[in-house]
Amino acid sequence: MKKFILLTAVLTMLASCGSKDRGELVGVQGKKWHPEKPYGMELIPGGSFIMGKADDDLAGVHDAPAKTVTVRAIYMDATEITNSEYRQFVNWVRDSIVRMKLAVLADEVAKVPEDGGIGEYAFKDADTANMSVYEKYMFENYTGLGPTGYEGRKINHDIDLIFDTSEYPDEYYAEVMDTMYLPLEESYNGQRTWDVKKFKFQYNYMDIQEAAKNRSITRKEAIKKEEIEIYPDTTVWIRDFAYSYNEPMHNDYFWHDAYGDYPVVGVTWKQAKAFCEWRTINKNSYQKSKKGSAMVNTFRLPSEAEWEYAARGGLQAATYPWGGPYAKSDRGCFMANFKPVRGDYAADQALYTVEAKSYEPNDYNLYNMAGNVSEWVDASYDPNSYEYISTINPSVNDKNNKRKVVRGGSWKDVAYFLQVSSRDYEYADSARSFIGFRTVQDYMGTKVTK
Repeated sequence: MKKFILLTAVLTMLASCGSKDRGELVGVQGKKWHPEKPYGMELIPGGSFIMGKADDDLAGVHDAPAKTVTVRAIYMDATEITNSEYRQFVNWVRDSIVRMKLAVLADEVAKVPEDGGIGEYAFKDADTANMSVYEKYMFENYTGLGPTGYEGRKINHDIDLIFDTSEYPDEYYAEVMDTMYLPLEESYNGQRTWDVKKFKFQYNYMDIQEAAKNRSITRKEAIKKEEIEIYPDTTVWIRDFAYSYNEPMHNDYFWHDAYGDYPVVGVTWKQAKAFCEWRTINKNSYQKSKKGSAMVNTFRLPSEAEWEYAARGGLQAATYPWGGPYAKSDRGCFMANFKPVRGDYAADQALYTVEAKSYEPNDYNLYNMAGNVSEWVDASYDPNSYEYISTINPSVNDKNNKRKVVRGGSWKDVAYFLQVSSRDYEYADSARSFIGFRTVQDYMGTKVTK
């Protein structure tokens, strides 16, 4: 018994000597957090403001009465998401689908990297010799449990895809690539084009709102799966304007480099949400590749209150992001891209959209919070929502309400819709030639609250 007590005392002393907390309650010490401003974003300090109409707008005051609310600090894109940025998303989805198809066919014909050709695009686990203990465990216990049997298997991103038909490595590669293009009978001018309906992005998310309100559902039931066609609808340039010639915009606006820095349009609310999910995945994939790097907070669409707070740029009761009450400066220059005169779209020196970093930014260094393109926000439109929303981080997003709020006005709108308090809506599955979006990310902490 004495030996046992002595041993226990020795172990206790050794544990105390080896501990850095000296037996005190110091909390779990994680890695020091260094907030990093995401590329292309601006920090919007949290604070309170008067949301809604501040003047005697008898029509608008019914769905936007003045109300003091407070929002948390966020990062927001300095510009609307551009064609070039959205093309990065489209190319990522396209390339991922191609790589998956190549890996599946390589698996079916039993080709491995050593065989060359399509074998170079085989799943990463085709050679189990280089797998870590964890990867091998996951492969042996979870592979094949999904509907296709390929869920959880890693595709190979280390080798470049080949798009030049004269350089295809073998007939298997050609077979896969052929499935990604429109059939020959649908081609013209000797050029085959991508079948963009196959550019589908799949992602999972947890419906936190439903999980919090309905305690009876399981975690598995709260996880939702989405599959979205992500290619913009370029036909909006024709469908939005009857008896109007806009074919050049339909043909060139999204893909031509001349429009790379212009805001993307023709995207639905659901596609904008999918872009946010991809941006989070893309950034976290990079973070994972850097050992020890913390995962980033999610990118998302702004709430209606966040958007208006950011658009005001710290100015209380202002009509426009630059103050107002006029849409012209004291030198007679237009402050935004909109339709200033009936039928005259070019009076502000812009016929359609302009580059995303045009005109003067507001005091939060955000460009085109009024005009150019209207912007999707993460809110369902209810004309009475201001009457019942919370005064802290107000948000109304009813999944059964398909009318989603758009803010800021666009190149084809009159000045009224450019006002920071003006509200409008479109249906979630609608795409327009005058609606784009920008994203936000929550700021970690509260020290930048005003």
